[in-house]
Amino acid sequence: MLKYRPFYGCLIGAFTINKMGTGKQRKKKKLSEFFATAICGNDITSSVLYVSALSIIAAGQYAWVSLLIVAFVLYLFRKIYGEVVGALPLNGGAYNALLNTTSKSIASLAATLTLLSYMATAVISASEAMHYLHSIIPAIEVVPATIGVLSVFMILTIIGIGESAAVAAAIFVFHILSLIILASATIFYLFQHGLETLWFNFHLPVPHGNIGKAIFWGFSAAMLGISGFESSANFVEEQQPGVFPKTLRNMWIIVSIFNPLMAFLALAVMPIPEVKSHEADLLSYMGELTGGGKVATLISLDAALVLSGAVLTSYVGVTGLVERITLDRIFPAFLLKKNRRGSSYRIIILFFLLCASILFITHGEVEVLAGVYTISFLSVMGLFAMGNILLKIKRSRLPRPERASWGSVFLAIIAVLVALFGNIIKEPPPGQPYNIAIFAEYFLPTIVFIWIMLNRIMLLDGLLHFIEIIFVPILKLVNAIDKKILETIDKIQSQEFVFFTRGDNLANLNKVLLYIKNNEHTRKIKIVHVASEEDKAVIEKLERDLEFLNREYPEIDIEFVKLKGKFGPELIRKLSKEWNIPINFMFIGSPGDRFPYSIEELGGVRLII
Repeated sequence: MLKYRPFYGCLIGAFTINKMGTGKQRKKKKLSEFFATAICGNDITSSVLYVSALSIIAAGQYAWVSLLIVAFVLYLFRKIYGEVVGALPLNGGAYNALLNTTSKSIASLAATLTLLSYMATAVISASEAMHYLHSIIPAIEVVPATIGVLSVFMILTIIGIGESAAVAAAIFVFHILSLIILASATIFYLFQHGLETLWFNFHLPVPHGNIGKAIFWGFSAAMLGISGFESSANFVEEQQPGVFPKTLRNMWIIVSIFNPLMAFLALAVMPIPEVKSHEADLLSYMGELTGGGKVATLISLDAALVLSGAVLTSYVGVTGLVERITLDRIFPAFLLKKNRRGSSYRIIILFFLLCASILFITHGEVEVLAGVYTISFLSVMGLFAMGNILLKIKRSRLPRPERASWGSVFLAIIAVLVALFGNIIKEPPPGQPYNIAIFAEYFLPTIVFIWIMLNRIMLLDGLLHFIEIIFVPILKLVNAIDKKILETIDKIQSQEFVFFTRGDNLANLNKVLLYIKNNEHTRKIKIVHVASEEDKAVIEKLERDLEFLNREYPEIDIEFVKLKGKFGPELIRKLSKEWNIPINFMFIGSPGDRFPYSIEELGGVRLII
């Protein structure tokens, strides 16, 4: 399996975490050259665990040449990073470089690629660490153990425990000593057994038919050997003045020595076909061949330790990056919620869930993420070089301690593009998609989400306009219909009714109101009292009763009308015409035997009590 290391994840512990937006902060001790080199050195020197095998498989006996060319490209990037970070000494790497020289959209592209690299490297590093541990302790199940590693470092990051500079230095020293022991054992082995294997390998057919193609494919694979070089730029604010360019120099020296040396020594002790069969554990197998089981175990432990540490750097790095871009209002603000220890636990938990889901989706075969890692890493390198060009053009007056020449910048960009092209067109193993296809599956959803966040005002305005176009005409129609219906209801309920009373008691009047309420569509009724002579006692009683009924039936407008005259057909017809109320909307109580008129003579007056 392929073994990859994170290349942005060195915002380490108390020295590197910059808790933005949390108020007054404690002063932090700045890192010296040794500790700063140790932190980023753990990142980049781990590339030797996989890059030797990759370059030998791609370039055969000329792998060491490809690695030397990569060392030259890394030398060019020393100046590129030195100029950009010297002018803009802020944490954040490529995102901050582009944010200060171009638009937020372009900077967000770098942020997207960086997030993808964190995701891939956390999963790959945890998985590969457990594969190495599995080679020592076969009882360990790789996938559950990988979830365990991701969970442990999630918890440690949430409670605020990060790698200290001392721990990083211890890992760095142990790693370098392990490589020195391996190299010494291999050289001693060569003194004893000679160089027959090296000569055998150099007499094998050149891969891809000629030296040029072999070196090209080897260079494309070997460019991953400088992953981690830019990690120092992610915690430059925590370094003492003048330390940053020294860390770049130190990393360049270490990689330029160990990566070509290990590839050359591997060619000297094992045939190339044998290298291919030990791609996943080349260095530990070299240790077994040249120094026995103890050296092999040492290298496996070293790999497990360094790769496990990569998971923590990925957590810390992604937390710092997401905090920064969230403060720039690219991601939702709820991600900035912190616990009592000042950790952005929502970011950390979300990152863990993403990594765990990817592990399950790939069924533990995390080498498919190599395409995501490779293209993301090389693209960010190219974007950083573009940031250098933009800095020269747009921020030419900005002070900087050193400058990269135009020629070196363009040469570095060409080198990155060549490596990127090689990794894109590289034919995958049988049954696996091309790197670019795997990369697109993860890149497109991420960049779409970030694009939505960057353009959410425009999208919301567009959505509002769309809703207005679609629903405003419907709303107008609904309002018109609603108005028409209300007018119809008002017209129906505006029809008045009349009840002629001789002075009925309250109970009868209540029956009238109940009947009106339950059977007629109206809000108005006239209670009419007709008498030849005014009877004050009856009138006062009716007024009191109707005052009470007004309170009991607030939805009905009750009007009391006192008329002097004689009740009969003529009066009914007269009032019907005068008030514009049909006679069938007039009510009376049931008449007695002495009522002078028949019901037919009244013209249709209705009886309700």
